Amino acid sequence: MFEQSIYTSRDAACKQPYGAVPAGQAVSFSVYPTREVFLRGVTLYISEDGKEPTAYPMHWGGLRGDCDRYCTTFTPETPGLYWYYFAVEDRHGVRKYICRGAAGVGYESDTVQDLYQLTVFDGSYAVADWFGRGITYNIFPDRFCRTEVPPKEGYRAHREVHDNWNDLPVYQPDAHGEILNNDFFGGSLKGVLSKLDYLASLHVQTIYFNPIFEAYSNHRYDTGNYKNIDPMMGTEEDFKELCAEAKKRGMRVILDGVFSHNGYDSVYFNARGHYDSVGAFQSQESPYYEWYDFSHWPDQYSSWWGIYTLPQVNELNPKYLDYIIEDEDSVIRRWLRLGASGWRLDVADELPDEFIAKLNAAARREKPDALVVGEVWEDASNKISYSVRRRYFQGGELDSVMNYPLRDGVMSFLGGSPAEDFAEKMECLRENYPRAVFYNLMNIIGTHDTPRALTVMGAKPEDWSGSRDHRARARLIGEDLIAARRKMYLAAVIQFTMPGSPTIYYGDEAGLQGFEDPFNRRTYPWGNEDGSLLGFYRKLCAVRTQSSALTGGEIAFRKAEGGLLIYERWDAQEHLYIVINRDDEAVVRLPCHAAEDLLDDQTRVDTDTDDLVLRIPACSARILRVTE
Repeated sequence: MFEQSIYTSRDAACKQPYGAVPAGQAVSFSVYPTREVFLRGVTLYISEDGKEPTAYPMHWGGLRGDCDRYCTTFTPETPGLYWYYFAVEDRHGVRKYICRGAAGVGYESDTVQDLYQLTVFDGSYAVADWFGRGITYNIFPDRFCRTEVPPKEGYRAHREVHDNWNDLPVYQPDAHGEILNNDFFGGSLKGVLSKLDYLASLHVQTIYFNPIFEAYSNHRYDTGNYKNIDPMMGTEEDFKELCAEAKKRGMRVILDGVFSHNGYDSVYFNARGHYDSVGAFQSQESPYYEWYDFSHWPDQYSSWWGIYTLPQVNELNPKYLDYIIEDEDSVIRRWLRLGASGWRLDVADELPDEFIAKLNAAARREKPDALVVGEVWEDASNKISYSVRRRYFQGGELDSVMNYPLRDGVMSFLGGSPAEDFAEKMECLRENYPRAVFYNLMNIIGTHDTPRALTVMGAKPEDWSGSRDHRARARLIGEDLIAARRKMYLAAVIQFTMPGSPTIYYGDEAGLQGFEDPFNRRTYPWGNEDGSLLGFYRKLCAVRTQSSALTGGEIAFRKAEGGLLIYERWDAQEHLYIVINRDDEAVVRLPCHAAEDLLDDQTRVDTDTDDLVLRIPACSARILRVTE
């Protein structure tokens, strides 16, 4: 019926405003069928998530070239996800549907499928957008810095303590076949305090800690007591001092909240009897018993992913809600009062929306600009978990999520996938997320749950398939390391020039390598950093901090083809072109007369012609500021 696409959701001529909208905002839709089709009518069908669609007849609105324009408006009254498509009926009564294709371009279909998404949010909710404007540094506490070898005794449970900071973490199972994760290196709050000037040299504005609370394991995701700092980490006074000293340097602190489960060895469950409390494992009269779901007390209970050491909690149990959220001295409010500025929620997709909303409200009562970040690995705007559509961005829940789609896109692109795929992945997020959230994302290329970025860039297939002993000791060296480092430069440039907070996983900037857990959690190599990589990060951090276009400007992809990626960032003060060339030398044409490379103070280019033509070497990147 149609010779060309008649609707593109990202085109202002077809839909305004762009992307997600606040409730009560009128959205205009226009479609452009070719004139010779002689249509009987065009209808917009739109439905709130889970409901039947409503028809909105579109009226003729004039001509555009050889196309008719049919248009209408729709005003969503309540936050939520809405889905839409178009029906076009010709003079013979034949009906075709316009459904969503790649890049939002409509395609003709005989059936309704591939619906367009419209995200509607509560415009009265203000995202804590201070986060996205700055650089974040993610610290895995036991492995970042220690001021002394901690004592080997004096803990509730036995701990193996490494005298040598550079030891390999224990990775082999014990005699019972378990990996206990109870070997510690002794990274501490005082250690972080001693490195605040180092973080300041990277222009860090947010320190994100993986769990710092008392726990059995070195990762501390099996919380033992939410209200106590782990004794090896330090004291409550150390935490207050750290937050105060960070604030003097313009930094904030956010904490990791693990609230879908806690520890087998905890004050609440107390299965090993290490605590003086009466835990749920010990008595059904325990004040914590109702927190858990026992199918057969005490030895059969719901646990996180079936891991017995991580008993799952009933998040909406009133007593649990009071303890974590509602009480004046709740976990959420207590640590904000002591100096934290926000929370990252572990496995947010396993926490009920009601729980997250209550948590957010309590955090805002304590600090009006408190941040709540969620761990979500997919597009969080339309996430379904446990058969429930989530409401993270509709208002009053999350201010941000960990941007795993960015990480996945960067790794895929630098691994050989076309630039088109990366650009499309990012544009999908930009279209689906409220703008304030998109500019507030935690932009990662590595975390404690992923292999080290440098290893991903350079390891060979046989390394990944080798034995665990092999992966424990495998290192990139020589030309392999040089090639991986070049890719790391490209990954970091993308990470630091996309909207959101570029988040450095401790040691990535220093060249740490490692496959899966625990090899991705080695100690920071103080005194043995990769000087070339660290120097590049220092430069990149300075560029990001000093650029108004990068901290909050607009973005548009201008070329995404094979190994070449070009996008613009701009605001009223400056205009940048970011050029990433993964493959062989490329010739790039930019519509400007002169520019300076912010990554190389010595490089300035200009031309007398209308366009600037540049040769971009293989596996290199440019951040070009237009000077005229």
